[in-house]
Amino acid sequence: MTYKNINYNDLSINIQLSFFAPKNGAKEIHCMVLNNNPEFPTEIQFKHINIALSRMKSMPDFEHASCIWKRFFVSDAVNQAKYLTEDGNEAISVVQQAPMNGTKVAVWLYFIENCVVTKEKEGIVSFRRGSYKHIIHTQLHDKSADIIQQTDAIFDRYTKDLSERKLSLKNNCIRTWIYVQNVDIQYAGMVKARREYFEKEDLRPETHYIASTGIEGRYIYPEVLVLMDTYAIEGIGQEQITFLHAPTHLNPTYEYGVTFERGAVVNYGDRRHVFISGTASINNKGEIVHPQDIHRQTERTLENIHALLTEAESGMQDVAQMIVYLRDTADTAIVSKYLSEHYPDIPQVMVWAPVCRPGWLIEIECIAIKQTDNKLYDNF
Repeated sequence: MTYKNINYNDLSINIQLSFFAPKNGAKEIHCMVLNNNPEFPTEIQFKHINIALSRMKSMPDFEHASCIWKRFFVSDAVNQAKYLTEDGNEAISVVQQAPMNGTKVAVWLYFIENCVVTKEKEGIVSFRRGSYKHIIHTQLHDKSADIIQQTDAIFDRYTKDLSERKLSLKNNCIRTWIYVQNVDIQYAGMVKARREYFEKEDLRPETHYIASTGIEGRYIYPEVLVLMDTYAIEGIGQEQITFLHAPTHLNPTYEYGVTFERGAVVNYGDRRHVFISGTASINNKGEIVHPQDIHRQTERTLENIHALLTEAESGMQDVAQMIVYLRDTADTAIVSKYLSEHYPDIPQVMVWAPVCRPGWLIEIECIAIKQTDNKLYDNF
């Protein structure tokens, strides 16, 4: 992995980039775009991001690269929805998780070289690389009466679309991101509905679950209590997917009543994609480690992530992007200092998003890419 940092000082925009560029095969680029001036009006902050992205895409690094996914982290989804623009076929997601530097909006973007991106319908984007078709669903939501009904409805809609493609939740969905409004109150209902739904889909401790982040987040409609983004692959063999456990550091999630995998690995002929789920300061008994201590919780969270990456025969040097969720805005300076000292190059965004247990002060997720040479599988 190589990293680059771009500053557009006239816009007060910083862009952090990671490049995975194998000798033979498609280049992958992850970008984090951050505003640096919280005093700019909302409209100007969104405008400056769009100008910066236009400049960035004209760079030689982005020749033949298509944007696959664009996720906006915003401070006020209801009022800022009008500033969100769609200028291509990429998947668009938006979640109210305010950037912790006091600005209105930050953006994560994912680019892949030499592929055609297709917007199939609202909220569904796909692209094909070789033997595989990659399918992204964004902003799955429902406006039913309560969190359980909404969770059921969005999983129903998603699995129906997979079934129409002759795919399944169990065999083809690699990763979910689930955002829950008022997570301290509503999370339990989402967990109950998801667990019961997964049982119907033969997702259980004896089989496997799905890598996931379940975290505080709001959508542009206030009545939406749960919001979901997903990533699935058509043409993937079950032998190409493995799940991460790191039992020296973490326990199975079902032991404390939730149903997701700590991480998932997808092996291709030329590379390995590693999706680390939202990870917190926890031990292998399911206990919170270092209560009330944000510095030591940050250390333990990253130690857990390192253990998961090691199990995937990868490391922090392979991390393409990182999303950091904080419960308490007052912890921003401590965590920013720690990350800048230890992981200054990795593209990252820090947002306000309380974790599902109040005692967890921080949660981190990441994506890593490792070059491989595996003749058993087709290349990415």
